[in-house]
Amino acid sequence: MATCISHSPAETEALGEDWGRAAHRGLVIGLSGDLGAGKTQLVKGLARGLATPARVHSPTFTLVNIYAGGRLVLFHLDLYRLETVEQISAAGLEEYLRPEGVTVIEWAERWLGSGSASLSQGTIALDKYRQVRIDLLGETERSITYEDFGA
Repeated sequence: MATCISHSPAETEALGEDWGRAAHRGLVIGLSGDLGAGKTQLVKGLARGLATPARVHSPTFTLVNIYAGGRLVLFHLDLYRLETVEQISAAGLEEYLRPEGVTVIEWAERWLGSGSASLSQGTIALDKYRQVRIDLLGETERSITYEDFGA
């Protein structure tokens, strides 16, 4: 598990950009953190690292935004409006767990749980998964903790 401290939204985006440059097809990134923690900022940077030409915004009202045209397609899911695993399953989002590009899931703990124990005991198998937790430290400071699972 690794932790970094971001001192600004620009630093959060820069971390995401680094991840986007290194991302491979099939990667799923699960983001957890309070409202305003910086989850979408991280996704904006990730999109930039994937050379996605579109402007990224939170898909809260549509569940999924798909950004093509970059090095890999970016699937951006937001589960904020879904409260149970049953609601998420009914929404038919399973296809995004084996993406032909990169999937980022905001509020991932609602679907995939939190912590490595819940992931390894769950019924969902992910080939490449990065679990990310963003915590507020101050007005602009964030603690970003992440762990990689799978290949």
